[in-house]
Amino acid sequence: VVEFFRSKQWYPEAQEPVFGALSIIAGSLYVTVSALILAVPISILTAVFLSEIVSLRVRNFIKPVVELLAAIPSVAYGFFAVMVLAPMMQNKFNLSTGTNALNASIILSIMAVPTIISVAEDSISAIGREVREASYALGATRFETIFKVVIPAAHSGIIAAVVLGMMRVIGETMVVWMASGNANQIPSPWWDLTQSVRTMTATIAGDMGETSKGSSHYQALFAIGIVLLVMIFFMNIVSEYFLSAASKNSRK
Repeated sequence: VVEFFRSKQWYPEAQEPVFGALSIIAGSLYVTVSALILAVPISILTAVFLSEIVSLRVRNFIKPVVELLAAIPSVAYGFFAVMVLAPMMQNKFNLSTGTNALNASIILSIMAVPTIISVAEDSISAIGREVREASYALGATRFETIFKVVIPAAHSGIIAAVVLGMMRVIGETMVVWMASGNANQIPSPWWDLTQSVRTMTATIAGDMGETSKGSSHYQALFAIGIVLLVMIFFMNIVSEYFLSAASKNSRK
């Protein structure tokens, strides 16, 4: 267990196998956090735009279009990442490879946007009209009302939206398998996302088909799956907590 969580070496088919999953777990966290850094500001601002600024007619047109992005198969996103984004990044920034953590993070952020926008917009729209009118009555501008009254009042639903987006990202398989480069390493320096990484889902998908059932390698892949399951289960509990809090606030 100590080797599994502390070692960066993953050589399951060596003569003396080593099952260190630290760099694999770190790779999943790298692309997840990076994707959220890209997706969360855009998603929340879009949710505010749909809920507070545009007309109902425009909102009813834009929101289904945004949610339609969630229906695109992940393999299509992965194909775009490999065939379009990777060569473009490699040529434009003079990188050794275009399949890296940044490539995967950009595509994952696009995939997380519909989930975050949908839940956050519903939470913001659920805030009663009387809250906004009270803010205007006290002399607040529209900008102050949105960012100092409405968004803080809807914070539980917004946090739940972010957690659900995180669950969407960390559980994704095809995109990270195709776009992350699958290099078993922790980027050095840590902030350099132009280096390739390997994630938990990509490791399971890539290794499971070539692993003999019941072997140590097979069991190590299940151990990675258990770690991923525990992480998503914890995120699910957090999202349910904030969604229930948002529901209570809307009833008030």
